[in-house]
Amino acid sequence: MVADNEILRLARDIVDSKKTVALTGAGMSVESEIAPFRGPGGLWEKYNPEEYGHISTLRNEPEKAWIMLSEMEREILKAKPHKGHYALAELEQLGLLSSIITQNVDGLHRVAGNKEVIEFHGHLQSVSCMDCGHQVPSSAIPLDDIPPRCEKCKGPVKPDAVFFGEAIPYDALTRSNHESRICQLMLVIGTSANVFPAASMPEVAKGAGSKVVEINVSETAFTGRISDYILKGPAGEVLEKTLAKVKELRS
Repeated sequence: MVADNEILRLARDIVDSKKTVALTGAGMSVESEIAPFRGPGGLWEKYNPEEYGHISTLRNEPEKAWIMLSEMEREILKAKPHKGHYALAELEQLGLLSSIITQNVDGLHRVAGNKEVIEFHGHLQSVSCMDCGHQVPSSAIPLDDIPPRCEKCKGPVKPDAVFFGEAIPYDALTRSNHESRICQLMLVIGTSANVFPAASMPEVAKGAGSKVVEINVSETAFTGRISDYILKGPAGEVLEKTLAKVKELRS
């Protein structure tokens, strides 16, 4: 349970900040009951992602790639945003959150209503044809009949996420660096700080003079080194309470 004085401290920092940016990771997804891909019991223990999730496998052996991808898509499509997602969306609507940099591929920040979302690894909410570029929602493709094919040209389809063998989108890198350099407050939410280059953004922010605050269930590599302080608790609970306090301070 996060203490009220800690919530008040964060709410004041958000209200006082002229530009706040959030970096989110798998901890946000887990609270939407999306099983983590990494770690014990994760999907990547079952399938080697550098084999099944490589762009060359998708192009040359789509049947093999979609064995793993179909499981990932099912996991994402059943998930819904939680109160933490909605709190971040409302902070943006209030003009108190400039952007979200996310490592997650679930697309739930956009589903919840955030407009300024930088998706480091793309998302699984839609797929595009690798031949003609035709895009459809992931919910429109038949996951029981793999590999799915483009409804227009019958070409192979690819989730709109970054695969092994593909570079992080240039726009995501440049925008993330820019947002991190000019923010006054960075919220690091639900990330273990192990996946780069996204995990370097708090260091960029700190180096530019920003305050960095963690919201995590446990300490990370940032704690006591990069972050100014940490609120230990589930993102949904902490963000919901913080939003309420922010509204109270502004009333």
